[in-house]
Amino acid sequence: MERIIRPSEKLLLFGYTLILVFMIVQDLIPLGNLNDIKAIASVHSTNEIIFITLIGVVQILLLIGGILFFIGKKYPIWVRIWLIIHPAFIFIGALFSWWIPYLFGIGAEEKMEIYNTMFGNTHAFLPEMNGIVPNTLHTIFHSTLFACILITIYICLTMQDKKKGVID
Repeated sequence: MERIIRPSEKLLLFGYTLILVFMIVQDLIPLGNLNDIKAIASVHSTNEIIFITLIGVVQILLLIGGILFFIGKKYPIWVRIWLIIHPAFIFIGALFSWWIPYLFGIGAEEKMEIYNTMFGNTHAFLPEMNGIVPNTLHTIFHSTLFACILITIYICLTMQDKKKGVID
């Protein structure tokens, strides 16, 4: 079957590539005031940092692999569901780790000290609320992840069966 790769699929791959780069560099490579690897190392051991990094990298590589395997083709229903649910759960984790404590204060007290230690010297453009502030790097990551979820939903809803000429 001939592959017809849509611009939305290319954009989705670009988004997940950005997320993959984020996962690899966020805790390991100094990026000026976007991260503070010494502060992260003061909270997590090298083994913990490598393990956490590998978990994130493997998850994103699986998503990229699924997209690359089916790009330009009709995605089976199980792939469509997985490409929406898996990143949605990652995003829900980000909501509970960052945005709910930040916006509503729920769980902020528990996160305040560790977040201020690891991210207190990093760039943030949002104002501090409830004792924490999502730094710029995480805000970009979460926004990109949310955009990838929306693009995936768009791709799934506008997928056409070439033989029937109808939206599936």
